[in-house]
Amino acid sequence: MKNILLPTDFSENAYNAAKYAVQLFTGEECTFYLLNTYTPILYDNEYLVYSATQPTLTEIYKNNSIKGLNRVLRKLKKNFPNERHQFKKISSFNMLSDEIKEQVAEKKIDLVVMGTKGATGAEEILFGTHTIHAIKKTKCPLLAIPSHYEFRPPKEILLPTDYEADLPELLEVLQELAVTYQSNVHILHVYFGPALTEEQEKRKKALGKIFKNNGHHFYSIADKSVPQAIYDFQEENEIDMLVMINNKHSFFENLLFRPVVNEIGFHVKVPFLVIPSGKKRQL
Repeated sequence: MKNILLPTDFSENAYNAAKYAVQLFTGEECTFYLLNTYTPILYDNEYLVYSATQPTLTEIYKNNSIKGLNRVLRKLKKNFPNERHQFKKISSFNMLSDEIKEQVAEKKIDLVVMGTKGATGAEEILFGTHTIHAIKKTKCPLLAIPSHYEFRPPKEILLPTDYEADLPELLEVLQELAVTYQSNVHILHVYFGPALTEEQEKRKKALGKIFKNNGHHFYSIADKSVPQAIYDFQEENEIDMLVMINNKHSFFENLLFRPVVNEIGFHVKVPFLVIPSGKKRQL
């Protein structure tokens, strides 16, 4: 039984991410937690003089949150009926990234699936603020789905790596997806100058072992920036999912959290699975 967290702000983009999730795990027993957070930070002084019988601003927000969750749930059940899937609703007065962190720990969440932008997201932005904060704080894999992306089986998966990060146990999420969909895993190494160290070679061999039951291919690209190498690879190959290990000492931080990303038009056009470094896998 998998536990999947689906944050939603009731935007079409959020529903699209939830829709992708239920299709991705159509053959598995799953509990999907629909999560909406609300933070009514602007209080009108008039509310302070209302009688106790009048709803407070917080109560109004909570009622709207619950109604929204019910709408999303009805829509998912109608469009994607599945006896293997059960749904639970969470409405919380909290910041989204903080609530995700709490729910991941409390519900033993295996995967968070959310849209790349919020309800007011602009097309030129790589990821919305909520998604960025969630990626930084969440201690379990997070799958970000681009706006308007239509589900297709992740047959071709791209995994860029510098072989600097220890392989996390949480990589098993990717391993399971690759086995389920008989995916080809394309492992892309971007380097500048020196050959792989002994430790890097060990990690490369370990990746080969992890995907031994799948078609997997190793690529080395020299003298390109990481974003450019990924962009070029996606342009030349049909890729269904991009995967990265979020390690503070790897190129992930520079790739995702610096303005240079948008300068070359690096936009993720396919589902983007971010795996936190977490526990180390013994090589």
